[in-house]
Amino acid sequence: MNLSNTTLKNLSVHFIGNKSQGDELVLSKKELNIDIDLSMRLKEYFLGKFNAVYDKYCFSHASDIKYNEVYNFVSEYFANGSSFQNTSEHIAKHLYESSIHPKVKAGELYVCHFENCEIDNKVVNAIGIFKTENKSGFFEVDQHKNEFSIIYKEGIDITKFDKGCLIYDTNEDQGFVVSIIDNQNRGEEALYWKETFLGLTQVSNDFHQTNQFLSIAKSYVTKQVPEEFEVTKADQIDLLNRSVEYFKNHEKFDKGEFESEVFQHKSIIESFQKFDETYRENHELKVPDSFDISPQAVKKQARVFKSILKLDKNFHIYIHGNKDMIEQGVEKDGRKYYKIYYEKEA
Repeated sequence: MNLSNTTLKNLSVHFIGNKSQGDELVLSKKELNIDIDLSMRLKEYFLGKFNAVYDKYCFSHASDIKYNEVYNFVSEYFANGSSFQNTSEHIAKHLYESSIHPKVKAGELYVCHFENCEIDNKVVNAIGIFKTENKSGFFEVDQHKNEFSIIYKEGIDITKFDKGCLIYDTNEDQGFVVSIIDNQNRGEEALYWKETFLGLTQVSNDFHQTNQFLSIAKSYVTKQVPEEFEVTKADQIDLLNRSVEYFKNHEKFDKGEFESEVFQHKSIIESFQKFDETYRENHELKVPDSFDISPQAVKKQARVFKSILKLDKNFHIYIHGNKDMIEQGVEKDGRKYYKIYYEKEA
């Protein structure tokens, strides 16, 4: 995905209240007129974070995709060039009807039309839908000759919005290609953006598959292994490190090869296979046993694969590999210790 040459062509703003709380829906009468400088700033504001988004989604519906409201609004606009303002109003009304959870916050809705979006070696148009729910405070200083005044105001944080999605005009028959951002994605109320309002299903690409399998491996090592086997924290960290290293050192994932290289022992491999099967069923995951590895997903997951051994409140030991260089023992007086070997001191 490359958005460096993308331009903002149309923009409409509406206010979306929480319907269940009796808030209003306020629709603008027409599109905003913006100059070139503001257009460039808004483009960076809306699109800046999407260059690091690798998960892909598509519109769906339990019965038929033709019943997905946002899919229909966008499809009609892309196909027939219908009124942008009317399209934005339809989207705003649908979001208002979807905003019924008591914790959903009111805020401004921005509907954008972008041109020259490059995705999968295609240059296409895109519809952007963004919502701001949280305001940031700032002081405004005004000078009149030799006198100054200062007032406090609240406005939008230009470094981030709360929720957003980009709908690319490609793969319409499969529900388009959609990228989403949700910076307030905790709790049941967060589901309304992705599921109730947009009605999205995640596309199972290499990023998604890599991300999902690493999550399975991490959950197994941190939760199941200590329940079934006598292992130290250092042993667990070693398994986590080997899991990440496998993905870093291979271009293609093979489940059997992964199990052999990472878990090594037959009893642990059999335990992991049972855990993997149950985990997939409980979380309704469909991850193939072979797929291309996504370096971006590995980089993302490596951040949460903790390699830190915490000892009381006195020491943190970072273990990056070669578990044979660290030994654990217990003194006669009951004190526990780790012995660390090294060749060079940095």
